[in-house]
Amino acid sequence: MGGFLGEAYLWVKSLHILAVIAWMAAFLYLPRLFVYHCQAEVGSAQSETFKVMERRLLRAIMTPSMIVAWLAGLGLAAHLEAWTEGWFHAKLTLLVILTGLHMAAAGWRRAFAEDNNRHSERFYRVMNEVPALLMVGIVILAVVKPF
Repeated sequence: MGGFLGEAYLWVKSLHILAVIAWMAAFLYLPRLFVYHCQAEVGSAQSETFKVMERRLLRAIMTPSMIVAWLAGLGLAAHLEAWTEGWFHAKLTLLVILTGLHMAAAGWRRAFAEDNNRHSERFYRVMNEVPALLMVGIVILAVVKPF
């Protein structure tokens, strides 16, 4: 197999898929933790436990898997020479939105860590659905390549 990655293409593709799975699993769990954290009294043992869980999830799984997904994905895009494809531009747009949401979630985590959350349970319930919707669009664009 030729191209930018040569024989490593399938390994990079596997790494990309694994990283995306880890990123999305964490992304679907973190806002759910925020929902439960809203219900915990500030300063309580439960609130402090949520702070640890949220920090570890974001720093140990979510952010590293996002970085690996991006790097492997850019390698795959270079290999496929996808830069001029419409489906790739649309997918990249959704990924930028997802990455922005990732950064927002990091900010929400920081606010909880400082006992300064300003959002409701309902807000986090809605935010729990957004990554899944973006994921659907991204997967369809990557697999079907509709344009």
